Amino acid sequence: MIIYNAKDWLGALRHFQTSYVIRVLLRRVAFVAAYGSLITLIDQHWVAIDVPIDGTFFSLLGILLSLLLVFRTNTAYDRFWEGRRQWGMLVNYSRNLAVLLDSLLPDDDSRNRVFFARTLANFAIVLKGHLRTGIPIDELEETEAGDRESVLQAKHVPSRVAALLMRRLQSLKQQHIVSEGDMITIRSYHQALLDITGSCERIKNTPIPFSYSFFIKLFITLYLLLMPLVLAETYQYFTIVAVTFAAYALLGVEMIGDEIEEPFGVDCNDLPLNQITHTIRRNMHETLTGEVVAMPPAQVDYQKVN
Repeated sequence: MIIYNAKDWLGALRHFQTSYVIRVLLRRVAFVAAYGSLITLIDQHWVAIDVPIDGTFFSLLGILLSLLLVFRTNTAYDRFWEGRRQWGMLVNYSRNLAVLLDSLLPDDDSRNRVFFARTLANFAIVLKGHLRTGIPIDELEETEAGDRESVLQAKHVPSRVAALLMRRLQSLKQQHIVSEGDMITIRSYHQALLDITGSCERIKNTPIPFSYSFFIKLFITLYLLLMPLVLAETYQYFTIVAVTFAAYALLGVEMIGDEIEEPFGVDCNDLPLNQITHTIRRNMHETLTGEVVAMPPAQVDYQKVN
């Protein structure tokens, strides 16, 4: 995720060429500009191009396309914000559960304190891997002998980690360390972890329908192909500039929507899940064990724009 100062215009513009989306966009815009230049040269030097589409009708097509792009971008951002909201809730519920367990567990019960700190941290890590390309075993903390390998054998790893949490809580209840009243409160936090998992899976596994995305891409393509044909006679060589700017705006908005509609990936504008999981891990250990956990530099997945 890119971290930047929204008020620093020049600072953001200095990093214009460093964005992967911008680099891909510029290649596509260059192709459209070359096409517009070819049509303009043909119209000015060889054959006069006359299409049966006037400027008014073409302007109406532009308005319709703008409305579609607004709806497309809003839908994509809703998915991005919903993903961030769910991970924010995961941070809050993990902290609340850790604080509650800290008040219930004896200060000298280091075995259970370490278990819950590591297991709650592992839950965030396995959820991150579950939503991405796989669960990295080297990031997981060992809670009991052989736990990491056995957890990864499950088909749905977040549920398995949640089951280990509940098993230990039930054991504490049988030992009368945790009362039935405490269990009622704990169950609500425990259930919230799986509810968050289900919500994130819903976002990941339910993309924007292909027919809708295909229609917008086809509309943009046809609009840009028609634009130099309609404008060449009136605007002459300025048609090249108009087509280039139109391609930059239309293609850019569509590409931004494509990127942010999958918020759990590893693109530069996706959610910084590595940072969030480390925040949870650090908070769990500070609350339950008093340890300070450092984050490996290799896990940084955000870019600061100064």
